[in-house]
Amino acid sequence: MKELPKETHRLPKWYFGGCASAMAACLTHPLDLLKVHLQTAKSSKEFNLFRRTQKIIEVQGFLALYNGLTASLFRQLTYSTTRFGLYEILKQSIDEDPRKLPFHQKVLLAGISGAAGGFLGTPGDVVNVRMQNDIKLPHDLRRNYSHVIDGMRTIVKYEGIQALFSGTTMATTRAVMMTIGQLSMYDQFKHLLLTNTPEGLLEDDTKTHLIASLMAGTTATTLTQPLDVIKTRLMNETTGHYKGALDVAKSILRDYGPIGFFRGYLPAFVRLAPHTMLTFVFLEELRKSFGTPVYEKPALLDPLLEIKDN
Repeated sequence: MKELPKETHRLPKWYFGGCASAMAACLTHPLDLLKVHLQTAKSSKEFNLFRRTQKIIEVQGFLALYNGLTASLFRQLTYSTTRFGLYEILKQSIDEDPRKLPFHQKVLLAGISGAAGGFLGTPGDVVNVRMQNDIKLPHDLRRNYSHVIDGMRTIVKYEGIQALFSGTTMATTRAVMMTIGQLSMYDQFKHLLLTNTPEGLLEDDTKTHLIASLMAGTTATTLTQPLDVIKTRLMNETTGHYKGALDVAKSILRDYGPIGFFRGYLPAFVRLAPHTMLTFVFLEELRKSFGTPVYEKPALLDPLLEIKDN
């Protein structure tokens, strides 16, 4: 009786990343909303995270912390599905065992995937930023989008389709850095943890996934925070005050100094680190349960032994 080939590992399917990111967004959305509020704050009084949270709940109730959730989910299902999916497709097309790819190739593939995801995810990101920031505006100036589709339809009707791509350059640049910081660094940190720790200390399990994703989330937050601040201000702007990303950067530097590019770092980290950890934990569980199995190659048989047996 022939012995069945042994399964060595499983590869994630292209859409697993988008599903995992959307699942994580449902849990971390309030932190993303608070990050946007701090990044668009006009005075130092608005910088206090706890005071801002308390004010939102007092004014509109607890559910106001989920303003823009539909836009956030739409963004994850476009932006994250594209970058995770393309990254996996490119990795698997280069090597049947993507775990063996050198680090510089992972960084390059992550950058390409992030650029594609950042561009496609910009419309959802624009609506997401506006819906989250609506509560800060006077009642007569609020956009009051009902959901992401209503927001996109309203923007196209009154501002033109180009407004859906406000801040595309910064969003795409940020997505490149985010994808490098998350995907390639997660793969690298996971590889280092599994190959450079004493035998039996760490295995390919949830503990390792949490440690590697926390390290990747920290890297991604630091790389993207200056770009995220500029992107948020561009997307929230409707009066044409800024000429472009460089004008925003000059304004931040003039008004707040270099530290201004890291406004909202704490809520950004508090939001992005758990989001990254949850995303990769969900992704790994999807991979283990529903991924494509890869089997070990059968050993080549010695022709002389075959003749002898016959």
